[in-house]
Amino acid sequence: MDQKKFESMLVLLVPQVVQLITENYLCDEITASKEFYVSEVYELLEQEDTKLWHLSALTLFHMFDEEKRTGIISFPEEA
Repeated sequence: MDQKKFESMLVLLVPQVVQLITENYLCDEITASKEFYVSEVYELLEQEDTKLWHLSALTLFHMFDEEKRTGIISFPEEA
């Protein structure tokens, strides 16, 4: 995937994940964004070769949530 398409995917996915964080952690968008941007899930999502960009926002949220709760990330079978 070329860089522009990859960046477009991130532009679509990240706000959806942030919205799920705000809904489930009862925090504002700024806090949710900061939490997501410093997560290992986001670090992996930023790397095109991990192919995490093809996962749904909900799956990425579950990965983020698991990382927050346990410090561990499990990759779904679809990854």
